[in-house]
Amino acid sequence: MAARRAVRAVAAALAAFCLAAAAPPPPSSTPSSPPPLEALFGGPFSLTDHNSRPVTDETFRGRFALLYFGYTFCPDLCPTNLLTMAEALEALGPEQAGRVQPLFVTVDPDRDGLPALRDYMAHFGPRFLALRGTPAQTRAVLKAWRIHRRKVPAEAGADADDYLVDHATLTFLMGPDGKFRTLFPHDTRTEKMTATLRRYLAAER
Repeated sequence: MAARRAVRAVAAALAAFCLAAAAPPPPSSTPSSPPPLEALFGGPFSLTDHNSRPVTDETFRGRFALLYFGYTFCPDLCPTNLLTMAEALEALGPEQAGRVQPLFVTVDPDRDGLPALRDYMAHFGPRFLALRGTPAQTRAVLKAWRIHRRKVPAEAGADADDYLVDHATLTFLMGPDGKFRTLFPHDTRTEKMTATLRRYLAAER
């Protein structure tokens, strides 16, 4: 019962924040108080990028980061959201897009090896980085960002490695200080993401 109450509380806070996120801070000012969900999302992590380099949350300090959790076998949601990220960054133009690091964290490290992640990122652009962790590292980063995941057999009687992964489909924006700024739900339009990014980039020069 307590767990259900906690889930409902987070869901309510998330819904309220999504409404507030529709109007990010104006370009002329930095937010005077932290977003209400800042304490709920994010934290230290230690992973490996698809070029075999160790990375932590400190690696991306000084830049904004768009962070999405998914897996390479994902049939539709992941490529849709990653394509939106790629289109929004392209719409920003090279100078502004250079201030934003797009990141993809696999929720399925058992099947997503570094070569597969490298090939997958090539579909979205050269600046995209895929991150992978050990099982323990993956559990830690998923917990920090409150990302659920659940293996679902592709069909009855399928092989053990033939499964889908049910997972959260939010895209997070992290600030140059590594802290949560806002989020984009699945099916966010490219124009909406681009406009929101422009406002945050202008507010935190």
